[in-house]
Order: sequence, then structure tokens, then C-alpha cells
Amino acid sequence: MKILITGGAGFIGSNLTRHINTQHPEWEVRILDNLSTGFRENLDGLDAHFFEGSILDLEILAAASDGVDSIVHLAAIPSVPRSVAEPRPTHDANSTGTLNVLEAARTAGTAQVIVASSSSVYGSNPALPKSEFDWTRPMSPYAVSKQATEGYPLAYNFSYGMKNLAFRFFNVYGPGQAAGHAYAAVIPQFLDAALSNKTLLIHGDGLQSRDFTFVGTVCDVIATAIDEKVYSNDPVNLAFSTNTTLLELVSQLEVTLGHPVNTTHQATRVGDVRASQSDGVRVRSMFPRVEPVALDFGLAQTVSWFKKTQVGATEGS
Repeated sequence: MKILITGGAGFIGSNLTRHINTQHPEWEVRILDNLSTGFRENLDGLDAHFFEGSILDLEILAAASDGVDSIVHLAAIPSVPRSVAEPRPTHDANSTGTLNVLEAARTAGTAQVIVASSSSVYGSNPALPKSEFDWTRPMSPYAVSKQATEGYPLAYNFSYGMKNLAFRFFNVYGPGQAAGHAYAAVIPQFLDAALSNKTLLIHGDGLQSRDFTFVGTVCDVIATAIDEKVYSNDPVNLAFSTNTTLLELVSQLEVTLGHPVNTTHQATRVGDVRASQSDGVRVRSMFPRVEPVALDFGLAQTVSWFKKTQVGATEGS
């Protein structure tokens, strides 16, 4: 089995590579990444053939795709605020980039492309929990680009007989998720501040909620989809019906860290969704053997990684 992971040097991609190396060592992994948001050191010690380049570069994309059995398409500009500030690069990477990957797969005869969409496509839909068949109303250019990301592979199923799968990710977190940049996700932002004795910044009142999903669970589902050749003509929410407000997240972090943290509130960001929760029905029925990791255990694993990273940075300075 030959697998190509686009964006494989990023947070989820490097975790997926490690998972495959461990659980399916006979699989050959290729990675295509332009290192704009990923890091080459994320792949240290992993068994993968690395192609440095962009999914907007058709030549290197074709070379990386040649002869593979499945493509896991994770490459993207993954930020709502960044898309609001710069919508065109987000469209190019996420929408046009996905079309490029699908065309490369079709040319190479690769039947299965698994793409990473996002819960942000639901946007202003207030329903909780959310089913894949609820209406969507994106509130940011990022969310629009992710609707294209999931729409293209499903259209290719109908148009070209491919066996693609579109997952809607819901706030994936875990070891390896970078914190030190302006568009970092909330858990690494909070952990980075808490472990540095800084104040945690909360946008809005903190009652906005998320369906946090541990990266190990995400990798387990994706690897199972590859192994069992799972596909669907409808998107699949990759989350398991948890609902945690940011204030509850702060409380759980305090329990995990063993000490209180300071918080401050600022204005709500443009494009932010108020509440996000999947009903978890389809993913559980399609992947019944996958047992999701609970938030308290996942946070403990993430805190442990952050502490080791801080120690390593201190020793190397």
C-alpha cells in the first residue's frame, strides 16, 4: 500500500505518518509539503519519502501522486482569521489546491482521496448537535474554501466513479500542534500561555463551545478508512458529540496542570462560530471499532508533550 499525505509535515499529517509507521509498517508513506505551516523536524525519525513543494505546483504533485493507492489531502491554509485578512491565498490553497489533488489522483488512477473539510462549513446554523445533513452557511472565506474542499471529491465520486471520503474536522488537538504564531488553535494557545505563566486570552465571553477531537482518534479513523477502503457520497463529521465551552476547557486545563491560570477577555473575532458539536452518528456507524479519546486524557498527553518541548527548547538555548 502506497499512501501520499499532502501537508504531511503539519500537525495532523506528521501524527498520521507516525500512526501508519506504527500500526501499518508495511505501508509506504509519501509526504508533499511546502513547509509554509508544517515543519521538516516534525518528520524526524519517521519513515516517509518527502517531497518539498506545493499542491499548486502541478509537476511535483504529479510526481508525488504517481503510483499511490490512496491520497490523504491535509494541505491547506487552516485559519479563519487569516482567511478574513487574506481571502485569496486561502482560496488558492484550499479550493484550487483540492481540485489539483483530485486531478492528479484521477490522472494517476488513484481511486481514493480522503480530504479534510471543517466544521466551520456549518457557520451560522444554530442547530446542536449537528448532522451531516443539516444546512451549511459559511461565515468566513476559510469556511467557504472548506465547503469547496469537501464538495469537489464528492462530485468526483459521481462524475468519475472515484471512492473519495470527505471528513469534517472539529477542533483537532494534541501533541505536535504549534502554538507560536498568530493563528494558532485555542488549546496550544492556552497551553503555551499557561506553561509560561502568562494570561490566557479568550475572545468573547468564553461560552462558545467546541467538539474537541484528539489527533490520535483522527489518525485512527483515517488509517481505518484507508485500510478498509471506506468511502461516502456524503461528508462525514469526524467528531464524537462532545460539547465543551472555552471556560470549561480552562477549568479542565487547571485540573490537568494542577494550578489555576489567569484569563482575560477580548472582543469576539470576525467569522468565529458560536457553537460547534457533531452528533457523532455517522462516524460511529462507519468506524465502530474506533474508540475516541476523552478530553481529560487527551489534554494530559498534550500537556506532557508541551512540557517536553519547553524543556528541549531550554536545553538547546
